[in-house]
Amino acid sequence: MAALTYLWKNRSRHPFLSKNYLKSWAKRALNARQLFLRNLRRFKLGTKGALISKTAEVGKISILGKKHNLIIGDFSFLGRVKIALHDKVDIGNYVCINDGVEILTASHDVQDPQWTQHSKPITIGDYAWVATNAIILPGVSIGKGAVIGAGAVVSKNVEPFSIVIGNPAVILQKKRNKNLTYNPCEFVAANRAWLY
Repeated sequence: MAALTYLWKNRSRHPFLSKNYLKSWAKRALNARQLFLRNLRRFKLGTKGALISKTAEVGKISILGKKHNLIIGDFSFLGRVKIALHDKVDIGNYVCINDGVEILTASHDVQDPQWTQHSKPITIGDYAWVATNAIILPGVSIGKGAVIGAGAVVSKNVEPFSIVIGNPAVILQKKRNKNLTYNPCEFVAANRAWLY
């Protein structure tokens, strides 16, 4: 698995049996189960048709719908996320999606006597950060580097490097730094045990 290969190649190296050596290997052992489960989840989703980069980190996600509608790019991290895959969800590279987020690709027409369901794809650009308990509604495109604040409900497209908060989500005047170089997967405890 590429994620494990990446961690092995980029692992921190300390003098044999030094304090840091023993500490890092103890942390690696303690987090091995978590690391294994995330890799297993990604693998299982891939066997069901999802296109997930081998360096992406997949937490305890709940998925309803067709797995082949899911695309996750390199070094993206998803925590405990709910995704309704009635249509495509395309998540870019270096994206961080925190616990409690809901990504909904379908809704119902309240004016239709038959209450017809309509679905629309969702796109989340590179380096976007979707914070805890945010809700992304059908048809939304989140631009590169955009930030969706905790608890925000997003029903309209979000421009690149914009910061939105609230319900309904509104744009803050301040823009995000455009020189983003971080890797959200490096903040995961099981990965940090290998890298730092």
